[in-house]
Amino acid sequence: MKSLSPSLSRRQLLTLMASSPLWLKSQNALAARINPHRVAALEWLPVELLIALGVTPYGVADIPNYRRWVNEPSLPDSVIDLGLRTEPNLELLASIKPSLIVWSAGYGPAATKLARIAPGQGFTFTDGKRPLDMARHSLVQMAELLDMQQAAQTHLKEYDQFIDGLKPGFAHRGKRPVLLMSLLESHHALVLGNNSLFQQVMDPLGIENAWHGEMTFWGSAIVGIERLADIRDADVLCFGHGDDATEQAIINTPLWQSMPFVRQNRFHRVPAVWFYGATLSAMHFGRVLSQTLGEKK
Repeated sequence: MKSLSPSLSRRQLLTLMASSPLWLKSQNALAARINPHRVAALEWLPVELLIALGVTPYGVADIPNYRRWVNEPSLPDSVIDLGLRTEPNLELLASIKPSLIVWSAGYGPAATKLARIAPGQGFTFTDGKRPLDMARHSLVQMAELLDMQQAAQTHLKEYDQFIDGLKPGFAHRGKRPVLLMSLLESHHALVLGNNSLFQQVMDPLGIENAWHGEMTFWGSAIVGIERLADIRDADVLCFGHGDDATEQAIINTPLWQSMPFVRQNRFHRVPAVWFYGATLSAMHFGRVLSQTLGEKK
């Protein structure tokens, strides 16, 4: 296969393909073949995209941990568990004959393996800076695959209205920053930074992030619990994930009890919200944030 001309970038090639009548015809043909009631999701981001469009996934990978870490949106008992997200049961996946397989880009089995079972599409969580922008784009992508463009536009409008509705509850809160975290085990916590999904919910509400340390591409970092002692004059939201015994053991330690935010009664345990989701996770976080720190009506 000959290489592309140096004067034609990959972006330009994709633009030409997308504007080609043959390309558009192939995409429309794919949408026509997809039964939205038989879509298998191998990662939790596309699960959320489907549900935002009003589609219940036919199968989902690792449902028990989905219920621990994601919490909302909930899955009905009829959804088939497809095994681990990193190593789904490909024999089971083939046996249920999905019309489409969706996953998070770069996560799980190779796309070439999945292509032997059904057409598929990967979705990107973040560009390392603004995951909510990527989520909106991914929702439109999913809608185009399923020929549900109007559902996507309706949902995005509802999202914008939801965020606008949160603003009055934070208008008089002041400038105190918020630390977003989850306790992992006795010595480590996960913290969320300025490039996280949840920060893009806090930005229009005028809320700053209390964490200014190192951060990964994904908007989170795992740090030693002792590092949290540097967080002063901040509200803290700690997301649970079903490991109450471990969390309680940490909370009972002298180190934890000496934390400034604990002594100031600014530590709040809140339900699980998926850190690496899309608009529905962002809305779930917005509700938790409002119920915990918003002005009570």
